[in-house]
Amino acid sequence: MTTRTRITNRIDADPGIHFSALVRELDLAPGQVQYHVHRLLRADTLVEESLYGRTHYYPRGYDAFERRALALARRETSRDILIALLDGDRRASRLADDLDLARSTLSYHASRLVDVGLVEKRKDSQQRVELALTDPERTARILADIEPSLPERLVDRLERLLDSVFDE
Repeated sequence: MTTRTRITNRIDADPGIHFSALVRELDLAPGQVQYHVHRLLRADTLVEESLYGRTHYYPRGYDAFERRALALARRETSRDILIALLDGDRRASRLADDLDLARSTLSYHASRLVDVGLVEKRKDSQQRVELALTDPERTARILADIEPSLPERLVDRLERLLDSVFDE
């Protein structure tokens, strides 16, 4: 199997995978992956999108909403927020408590989810912030396809730990 075929198969199996994970999971040199990905992009076989410091790769056919949803849903905290919101609209303070997150951590991830159009923020009659999914059905389908790797989960957990230490 050629290197390009291996890269394409990995991206097909894990749409939204970011560059570092692709290098790590294929056990290839970063320059080698970069070269072949560049060629695949020029051949219009793949789509790339950079989001919050990571470049993610997708097979053709994913729209902007799906690409952004997949990219952010690979991050554990964002995924946990999206899953909790599938139960309905939620007050931000209750959501932070339910997920055992610092309010600043929830705000940080929620802002990203709002920026890409996955979540909307509004205020209730008492001016408390509420969060809601913009498209619950599509979000649920995308979440069903996500299986984050162990390194991705460990980075997310380290981020949570650091947030909790600095929030106290």
